[in-house]
Amino acid sequence: MKLRIVVLPGDGIGPEVTKQAVAVLQAVSDVCGYEFRFESHRIGGAAIEQDDTPLPERTLAACLEADAVLLGAVGAKKFDGLTGEKRPEVGLLALRQALGGFANLRPVKAYEALGDCSPLREDVTRGTDILIVRELLGGLYFAQPRALNEDGLSAYNTMRYHVDEIERVAHVAFREARHRKRLVTSVDKANVLETSQLWRRTVTALAKDYPDVQLEHAYVDSFSMQLVTTPARYDVVLTENLFGDILSDEAAVISGSLGMLASASVGGKVELYEPVHGSAPDIAGKSMANPFGAIQSAAMLLRYTAGLYHESDKIMQAVDRTLARGLVTPDLSGRRKRASVPTDTIGQAVVEAVTDLLQMQMAYHAV
Repeated sequence: MKLRIVVLPGDGIGPEVTKQAVAVLQAVSDVCGYEFRFESHRIGGAAIEQDDTPLPERTLAACLEADAVLLGAVGAKKFDGLTGEKRPEVGLLALRQALGGFANLRPVKAYEALGDCSPLREDVTRGTDILIVRELLGGLYFAQPRALNEDGLSAYNTMRYHVDEIERVAHVAFREARHRKRLVTSVDKANVLETSQLWRRTVTALAKDYPDVQLEHAYVDSFSMQLVTTPARYDVVLTENLFGDILSDEAAVISGSLGMLASASVGGKVELYEPVHGSAPDIAGKSMANPFGAIQSAAMLLRYTAGLYHESDKIMQAVDRTLARGLVTPDLSGRRKRASVPTDTIGQAVVEAVTDLLQMQMAYHAV
């Protein structure tokens, strides 16, 4: 197994969390005898400072030639005054568009060791295991026309979807559901939006190709309430770009912190993996960053790009082991007021755990 992985540390805590994710991947490579080659490139604010653009041509070219891309985070307050194509976030959107990953997979899980970290009652979150499948290249974020008028008094965006865009991401959701609890909840606003009416009609028609998967529909406003009152009843949640962005961040309360959420953007030329959290510049460089989201994004990389399902599972088990030991960053102190440890300590603990798990597996198969 050979993999060329482009690492885009980005801004804020991005370099800190991607460092830990790379260390875990390197541990898998070392134990299993794989050849993972890592190369780092600039994106976002870091690229603006050095290259005067949030997505340098060299970075984009390297990403397009890679087997997978692992991203940290982009953005910082000092770049908030930039406009147009100079904004760090524009570089990320341009990268997503170039790589072509139209389906963003965001797992949300209630961790047994972190039950007290959620503002929700433990009996509400217990057993929750959701996969949010978000359409990533359409809707308000990309459709034209869009503009902030020169007078500064008005602006507009266009929400647009085509049947083909809806079908391709719906196929991803139904296929994922077949490996889970076989339930797809499609979230829209069909009582108000014409785009949602098209979305609902298209998903309903496509569901006939998956008779073994149950389909249900929900309006985004009522679903946003159900997500935090009865989360354990859901399996795969399918929705469009804007709703998916908001709902997946809301779902972070189930896991206890936004820092726990990983993501994979699949379906294009090259898959992109990144933690859901932002750049958190206020804690950058203070060894307080939560690396679990980045580490679990690395696990998704092994699953979806490399097809290394067992190794991916071992990383997830190593995360559970580390949490069970009480090793957490400040965002996971919870109601128990756990003492926090540095980012590097957590990364090293996951490396040790995944190494142990993989070696045990290899020793078992050797018997």
